Amino acid sequence: MPDLPPQGNWIGDDPGKMAPLAAKGPVLVHFFDFSQLNSVRTLPYLIEWQRRYEPMGLRVIGVQAPRLPFGADPDVVSVGLERLGVSFPVVIDDQKGLWSSYGCEGWPSLFLWGRGGRLKWFHFGEGEYRSTEEAIQAAVAGPPDRCSSEEAEQGDAAAAEEAGAKDSTGPEMPEPMAPLRPTDAEGVKVIAPGAELMPAGDRPWTIAADGDFLEVTYEAGGIHVTASGAGSIAFRLDGEETGQVEIAGPGLYSLAEHDLHGKHRIEIRLIKGLKASPELWSISFSPALAG
Repeated sequence: MPDLPPQGNWIGDDPGKMAPLAAKGPVLVHFFDFSQLNSVRTLPYLIEWQRRYEPMGLRVIGVQAPRLPFGADPDVVSVGLERLGVSFPVVIDDQKGLWSSYGCEGWPSLFLWGRGGRLKWFHFGEGEYRSTEEAIQAAVAGPPDRCSSEEAEQGDAAAAEEAGAKDSTGPEMPEPMAPLRPTDAEGVKVIAPGAELMPAGDRPWTIAADGDFLEVTYEAGGIHVTASGAGSIAFRLDGEETGQVEIAGPGLYSLAEHDLHGKHRIEIRLIKGLKASPELWSISFSPALAG
């Protein structure tokens, strides 16, 4: 069970070392990036699991693993997390030390540690929300795992026993969350979207360097952009529908979503703000049900 960085940049209170945390109850560690599509789509589940199971002993800890330069700025991350409704503590893993220790395979990556520090469940990417919640319920209701001798010397074994000393029937569990999106339901046929686009490579697309217009043809259930700066993004979808989103700092912004998988064409125009211009880092696509 890799420990948390002793002097990390935390958004929220530093929860301390992992061993004492796991001695008291299960710990859910979630790696994500607040401006990355797949990460953002999982966060409503994490927020609700925290609300449901933290009173039963679960601790939820987020790890912001930045993909882009602004994702390492604590002030930027704090604003982005507040916009998304995240209240659990989040550490910024800008050097990817924790990421490497856990063996993450992409955004997001999730690990559930049981009492005593034994790995109970892990999952890479989106999906398996019901199975993850069932694993959380089992970890919350189950007896403590055996602690190491070092933890026992620190008194953590006693803490684990005390935390696990409940009625044999365990706490009453709610029904697992209903799918938040049709594509999250079990057994449905989902078509994978096209690959993410980085229109200017490892730097953002800007008006000054690249112009204010770009056109994209895609096959997916939705189109989203990771942007920073200020101003707005106007778009014209399939030659007809027109919309506009305001850029209020770095983050993920949705341009269009569709009920079914299909082919679409979008024309995107960047519009300068009063003091700055929008910067377009990536264009990503969400899945949809088969037509």
